Amino acid sequence: MKKIISAMTGSLVLMASVLAGCTGQTPSVTDQSAVQNPSSGNSSPAGEKLFRINIGSEPRTADPGLADDSTSILVVSSLFDGLTRKGEDDKIHNAVAEKIDISEDGLQYTFHLRDSKWSNGDPVTAHDFEFAWKRALDPVFASNYAYHFYYLKNGEAYNSGKAKAEDVGVKVIDDKTLEVQLENPAPFFLELTAFATYYPVHKKTAMENPNWAMEANTHIGNGPYNLKKWEHKSAIQFVKNDHYWDKDNVKVDRIDVTMIEDNNTAYSMFENGELDWAGAPLIALPPDAIPILKESGKLQSKPSASTYFYSFNIEKPPFNNVKIRKAFSYAIDRKMIVENIMQTGQTPALGFLPPTMSVKPDGYFQDHDTQRAKQLLEEGMKELGISKLPPITVIFNTSDGHKKIAEAIQDQWKKTLGADVKISNLEFKVFLDTVDETNYQVARRGWGGDFNDPINFMEIFREKKGNNNTNWENAKYNELLVQVSKETDPQKRKQLFGEAEQILMDEMPVAPIYFYTESWLQGENVANGIYIDALGNGDLKYVEMK
Repeated sequence: MKKIISAMTGSLVLMASVLAGCTGQTPSVTDQSAVQNPSSGNSSPAGEKLFRINIGSEPRTADPGLADDSTSILVVSSLFDGLTRKGEDDKIHNAVAEKIDISEDGLQYTFHLRDSKWSNGDPVTAHDFEFAWKRALDPVFASNYAYHFYYLKNGEAYNSGKAKAEDVGVKVIDDKTLEVQLENPAPFFLELTAFATYYPVHKKTAMENPNWAMEANTHIGNGPYNLKKWEHKSAIQFVKNDHYWDKDNVKVDRIDVTMIEDNNTAYSMFENGELDWAGAPLIALPPDAIPILKESGKLQSKPSASTYFYSFNIEKPPFNNVKIRKAFSYAIDRKMIVENIMQTGQTPALGFLPPTMSVKPDGYFQDHDTQRAKQLLEEGMKELGISKLPPITVIFNTSDGHKKIAEAIQDQWKKTLGADVKISNLEFKVFLDTVDETNYQVARRGWGGDFNDPINFMEIFREKKGNNNTNWENAKYNELLVQVSKETDPQKRKQLFGEAEQILMDEMPVAPIYFYTESWLQGENVANGIYIDALGNGDLKYVEMK
């Protein structure tokens, strides 16, 4: 998952096809073309292939173990490569792993590494993966994505202090061989190894300098590009990594990245030829421009298995009452939001799981059920012993789309519930810190799957840490997820997921609003654009300019 920035785009890793599973089949690497574009009239050397994009806001980090938002993950995926990587065909391909052996029971994976190098010329070894994974699992490191490693034998036990690092099911056989033991069969595991959290980390660098990933002159990666410049809150520059094992399939020499939060300004820059790309996967296009762009035929769109929702802090009154949470959710007019504000084919979300993995497509409640909302509000206020709602504040990161949605919901809550609602936009990093500290009442959120399985959405709420910023936890819900982790029958898994999602919607720590559609514009000089998978994740490796 990934935390999504914009109101019109999603972000993270699609399960295009389940590879190998328990069959012992070895996925093979295929040639993958890259994508870049030479901007016209720019100050780049003659013949240099340059691609210019805007990512909207400052990345929180360029460290794979800490990246948990869509901006940071896009940056990390540009600078690193995993054992596997998703290709433009939406399938998982071998990357740093040249060969993969999988046991018949699906519990053991043996990765045989190819000859590859770090950006400083050092060899990438199995030790780098073992170090990175155990580092992210270490409770002291406090990675929000530590739970991604719970699939490893004793991964959760180590993270919760019940086992030692050496007990975790990742073992270096030699420099080129990594052996992994899982707790239970995970048919999506090779998708996880393609995700940012599973990327390797240069051990010596990370051990010597805790802030290595925050500056260009100390950053070391093993991916398609190197971090040449990082002017914080202003610009980033990627350059092609000549040490990258697949450098022949990276077609862009340089990527210039700006961080302009205002969608209208970024759109104007694209129209003026100062950017080669506008819109998804990170930045929304201005809602007011959508009708004209649709008419012109320039707008490109695709559905995304990602969910836009509002998160309630259940420890902040009045949202410590479940009936009041449900009242505020039921009072939202989702159909109006997707048709009048978003306008690019989003669908109202009446459950948390997106359509590609939904177990109850019709949802769990009625959209804009104002009578039920009023009734629940009255009952909830009586239970809290209050006669008037306290002031409500909704926070969101700076975005024209987020603002328009918040203004619409502000009006709907006022009309239906009589709520006094204030909306507040925050700079992205401040917003994320505020949410992570659970110092809010209502916050806009977005989640794009790291792989196309319901567990990746449902596991967010397993415990009060990591990416669960609602303070909600439910023992029965957790028990169902434990059962899911051991269940191999697809129909039984679906049933268990349905029961878990029912609890989530009954307790309503989050109010789903819509399922994303990715929309973007690309310049005429772009031969092959940013690869955006079905979960809304973007990859700059495959960009190519004319």
